[in-house]
Amino acid sequence: MLNYALILAAGEGKRMKSETPKVLHKVCGKEMVNQVIDTIRKSGIMDINVVIGRGAEKVKKATESRGVHYSFQDKQLGTGHAVMCSSEFLEGKKGTVAVFTGDAPLISQESISKLIEFHNEGGCKATILTSVVDCADGYGRIIRKESGEVCRIVEHKDCSGSELLVREINSGMYCFDIENLLESLGKLSNDNSQGEYYLTDVIGILVEEGKKVGAMPIPFEETMGVNSRLQLSQAEKVLRKRINEKHMVNGVTLIDPESTYIDVDVEIGSDTIIYPGNIIEGNTVIGGKCMLYPGSRISSSVIESEVTIQNSVILSSRIGEKTTVGPYAYVRPDSVIGKSARIGDFVEIKKSVIGDGTKVSHLTYIGDAEIGKNCNFGCGTVVVNYDGTNKTKTIVGDNSFIGCNTNLISPVKVNEDTYIAAGSTITEDVPAGSLAIARARQVIKEGWVYRKNSKKINKED
Repeated sequence: MLNYALILAAGEGKRMKSETPKVLHKVCGKEMVNQVIDTIRKSGIMDINVVIGRGAEKVKKATESRGVHYSFQDKQLGTGHAVMCSSEFLEGKKGTVAVFTGDAPLISQESISKLIEFHNEGGCKATILTSVVDCADGYGRIIRKESGEVCRIVEHKDCSGSELLVREINSGMYCFDIENLLESLGKLSNDNSQGEYYLTDVIGILVEEGKKVGAMPIPFEETMGVNSRLQLSQAEKVLRKRINEKHMVNGVTLIDPESTYIDVDVEIGSDTIIYPGNIIEGNTVIGGKCMLYPGSRISSSVIESEVTIQNSVILSSRIGEKTTVGPYAYVRPDSVIGKSARIGDFVEIKKSVIGDGTKVSHLTYIGDAEIGKNCNFGCGTVVVNYDGTNKTKTIVGDNSFIGCNTNLISPVKVNEDTYIAAGSTITEDVPAGSLAIARARQVIKEGWVYRKNSKKINKED
């Protein structure tokens, strides 16, 4: 049996007080709607339709790489109306469609799989995903028959005294037999105080027709929706805890999980140790046996095994195995650092390749450069890559020694096995095996200060 999914993502999200559509706010580095899409895909449902409305173009742009379909809800006329807008996607299909919301990013792959299995094996025409909570105030209650099937959903304001005691609530997520859903959508009415079409009314229609409606409870944290910045922070906390626990189960040591921030798509090898205050973002991959001391930010980068990083920023770059970075290094996008290299304190690397075994120990800038293996950069070296109009390239060959306070004026090539004297400004290519000295000869004028001061005293007199 084929399975499909709808994601309702057309809400305005007024309580977010944001120009960004609600479903595009991020939880652990990923937009809520993309978190839902990716989780659905992991559960085995490949054919997904997203219902968009407010900020439709922004939502499409953020999700287009996922290969989903779209339906447009031009007016906010309720959840039933949102599903009606998906009729073209569902028309002619048979099987099961699961309905999720784009602002409930904590649903798990396991729960989606169990929901589909529960629905199909139970022979249900509809199945409601529910949660059992201590305080159900404000939520629709699930009223069951003695058989366990669903009798109805009652909104909080309409509950009788006994129904108020029910603690099983509606999550707003469902499974439907597609043909029965389409038939029921044609019977929906908006004859209510809000003038809206409610998806919960489909449940009532199916029950009245004697069709089986089931309900499957899962933990509330998985069904929790995000409607405000406060709830966004609560969802972030729940997902971060899950992410950190997953890595620890897989053999990663987190000294203080509560102050370690790891995005959902990050991969980390075993025996890596991460101290507090680290932020690891995007699609970062970290190898095994790394040591991340406090206070670094690593974004969408590859960190190979046995790397040590201290108080540094690494963006969209690759760090080779057994290399050390920091403290206070800044590795900017599109940089590749080789194996057993050293990028030291207050070093900035920009769009450059640094060879294996090369040491850039401190207070140095390397930009738009290709640096060979086993080089040594002295303190205060600057690759002068920008002339005010164009950025050009510097090449330094293997086994070169760059003395302190050197300027390499791009474009220039320093060939292998060379030695640049401290304080030099290199503007011409340096042949292999050469010593380059590019600085003015030292001149000493004895007594110059005394003569200068004597003239100053005479003027004051």
